[in-house]
Amino acid sequence: MRFSIYLPPEAKSKPLPVLYFLSGLTCTEENFMAKAGAQQFAAKYGLILVVPDTSPRNTGIKNENDSWDFGTGAGFYLDATLEPWKKHYQIYSYVVKELPELIAKNFPIQPDKQSIFGHSMGGHGALICAIKNPAKYQSISAFAPIAAPMCCPWGEKAFSNYLGSNQENWRDYDASELILNYGYSHPILIDN
Repeated sequence: MRFSIYLPPEAKSKPLPVLYFLSGLTCTEENFMAKAGAQQFAAKYGLILVVPDTSPRNTGIKNENDSWDFGTGAGFYLDATLEPWKKHYQIYSYVVKELPELIAKNFPIQPDKQSIFGHSMGGHGALICAIKNPAKYQSISAFAPIAAPMCCPWGEKAFSNYLGSNQENWRDYDASELILNYGYSHPILIDN
């Protein structure tokens, strides 16, 4: 997995809060960093920006690159349970556990001040990561998220191929279902 990171000038002298951005379908770790212009605001407010790729790449999985909305560029921020995807497509665990540990070891962050946001499929990822881990993130924002992936063609395609046909297993990665089962007491900003 690859990621992009922006360190504002203040990071040379002290640890700073970190903000994770999860991108949408077909994106890489570079899209947001190159197009959003967010670095100027991160510099102004003293935030470290971290943007992971949306999926592993070049894993050797047959047909992984055949579709724009499944496989490469479309990890859906879940942990796949079906072969051949489950070995490499553990994106939820990567975003919630592995990446933050890597960032904390190598960059001057304040680990108790982490937030997450995303767009489209990444908005879906931000919602599920925060709802399932309310103590981990200070804030959550989603821009045009796939908020009920169990009820849309993209989500149905991804969930059935990554998680299997039992829709009960899908509920763990559907923000609309999670909010009903986990509850969530922190504010959520969603903008369409």
